[in-house]
Amino acid sequence: MIIILKTGNPMRVVLMTVLIFETIVFGLSAPVMILVSNVSAGAAAGFAGGAALLALVAAALLRSPVGYALGWLTQLAGVALGLLTTSMFLVGTLLAAVWLLAFVLGKRLDSRMETSAESGDIP
Repeated sequence: MIIILKTGNPMRVVLMTVLIFETIVFGLSAPVMILVSNVSAGAAAGFAGGAALLALVAAALLRSPVGYALGWLTQLAGVALGLLTTSMFLVGTLLAAVWLLAFVLGKRLDSRMETSAESGDIP
């Protein structure tokens, strides 16, 4: 079961922003793979482009559970790009940490909104 944030949670915008930023970073990692790590142009374009496309599709579908599943998969793909160029281990891990932090904060906000709705108080 995929855990999602509730509709209207402002952290969904943050998650979407992280995914869009990952699209740019993953796309720009292809030249680094080619020039620094001597990865073939086809492999760099395929893997970096695939990860960028995955992030873009996840951002577009973030209103549904499929978007969240693709978002988590994007985090794995970002870290896995480190297998082609080691700098992406660090970059992918940092971006995954931002994604995880935004998601955890969004879940806290969801639970706080539930609690305040039950008690009638404004959070």
